[in-house]
Amino acid sequence: MVLVLDIVNMSQNIKIPVAAPKFLGNEIDYVTDCVKSTWISSQGEYVSRFEESFSKYCGVNHGVSTSSGTTALHLALATLDLKPDDEVIIPSFTMIATANSVSYTGAKPVLVDSEPKFWNIDVNKIEEKINKKTKVIMPVHTYGHPCDMDVIHKLAKDYGLYVIEDAAEAHGAEYKGKKTGSLSDIACFSFYANKIITTGEGGMLVTNNEELAKKSITLRAHSFSADMHFWHRHIGFGYRLSSLQAAVGLAQLENIEKFVNIRRNNAHLYSKLLGEIKGITLPPEAEWAKNVYWMYSILIEDNFGMDRDTFMSKLRDYGIDSRTFFYPIHIQPIYKDKYLNEIFPVANELSKKGINLPSGNNLEKKQIEYIVSCIKEIKTDNKK
Repeated sequence: MVLVLDIVNMSQNIKIPVAAPKFLGNEIDYVTDCVKSTWISSQGEYVSRFEESFSKYCGVNHGVSTSSGTTALHLALATLDLKPDDEVIIPSFTMIATANSVSYTGAKPVLVDSEPKFWNIDVNKIEEKINKKTKVIMPVHTYGHPCDMDVIHKLAKDYGLYVIEDAAEAHGAEYKGKKTGSLSDIACFSFYANKIITTGEGGMLVTNNEELAKKSITLRAHSFSADMHFWHRHIGFGYRLSSLQAAVGLAQLENIEKFVNIRRNNAHLYSKLLGEIKGITLPPEAEWAKNVYWMYSILIEDNFGMDRDTFMSKLRDYGIDSRTFFYPIHIQPIYKDKYLNEIFPVANELSKKGINLPSGNNLEKKQIEYIVSCIKEIKTDNKK
């Protein structure tokens, strides 16, 4: 009875968001210092400090900050000089930015279904999509779980392809002991407000390839010529990160391992408490992977007793926010006509059943216990 009363009281007085940033350290001090210096644009020292520190964290030599994760992906592809008929292999089950970044270059996104166990691109279905037009494989580390990169690298080597990690959701994740960002020719991260570390809006491209790093730096800033200012030999972009944003990012980075541990510990608590509930599939973690659980993601199966959308509506009645999984690229209005003759059953199933529960760095143990209690009550009430 006490538990029921607590649930009623909490549902009336709180709202638990899916994610919110957490500021533990030097964010205010660094931003204040940046403002006092007057170097608040992309020329300020915090930009280079953030780039150097983040690339070092990933275990690579070069970091190029950008205005978003999407622009990091576009910039990475732009450095490879893709042509309109070129093709880039991506999963259908991903956020729209992955496909859009390819389309920005004029190249074609070629879609591959996901595998059902870890929800990432099905590496066994990539080779059948490779042809003479293929230039890049772009795996996405979905919801913080790394892809099986060894298979992807072998395919890339066999066919002479680039690999670009879409690591927007996977800061600090590891594949066989190596961090995401160090597993490919180029990797791209997002620092949006709901990510493991944030700059509010922002992103970064990281690479060990010095030539690609230099080219991306030029393209990022409208391709100003080194020998003559305001002289442009190539079409570039306005994709720079400000020093104010980088100051926040640098402070966030100082606590990234704390944030990763928060996500992992919260995920383990969720899984422990939800494990006994029939009809819920818990998020996976391969033995060779370190999942950082950017989102605590579950599947609502047919035997749960209600569909995913009904369940989400009932969570809202308790003051608990949630999100659906991504809608696959092949059903998006702007892309669906291009893939009418292809089928992606796993992506469809994930999209239909998937839900992201509150997962942010601010999430506390008592909130997780409350959320799970509400889920149990929702399921019990549905049986009455």
